[in-house]
Amino acid sequence: MTDVIENILTRRSIRKYTAQQISDKDLDTILEAGKYAPSGGNSQSWHFTVLQNKEKLLQLNEHIKSAFENVEIDENTYKSLRTGKEASKNKNYSFYYNAPTLIIVSNITNYPNAMADCACAIENMLLASHYLKLGSCWINQISWFDNNKTVREFLTGLGIAENNKVCGSLCVGFSDGGMPVAQKRKENTVTFIK
Repeated sequence: MTDVIENILTRRSIRKYTAQQISDKDLDTILEAGKYAPSGGNSQSWHFTVLQNKEKLLQLNEHIKSAFENVEIDENTYKSLRTGKEASKNKNYSFYYNAPTLIIVSNITNYPNAMADCACAIENMLLASHYLKLGSCWINQISWFDNNKTVREFLTGLGIAENNKVCGSLCVGFSDGGMPVAQKRKENTVTFIK
């Protein structure tokens, strides 16, 4: 049990990767962990699209950059969307941090548990990646722009069903650098009623 807790407490989001591709064996283990996540009514209605083709990754990155151009920002805009728009102006911008593997997790659009089920699957895959000594990071940009016409057409071309929405993604690869230090946990996030 302590190994499970240690794996949870030591996982970090990695934002810099080497070009080395992960093994098929490790990829299968990560995907299997995702498939064993809980889902509402055991629906298992998620779909995992694994993108390892560098040219396709770069094309998707360009579509995401273009989608950011049309985002209007004000004081109420979600902080990560604001910083993402600013970052996307950099010519070297990569929403997936140039990781060699991107796993896009989608689910049926009108399924009420779509986001919760996919979040559980993504977390399982993040933890499995860490256990395998691989870096990983949750990626939001594709879900933000799932309804953007050119992004959606590209996703459909990758085989993501039109009646599926992207709930999240994760990039996976070998970390290019040390493990980040954990940020301090926020206080007052637990209420006890005994």
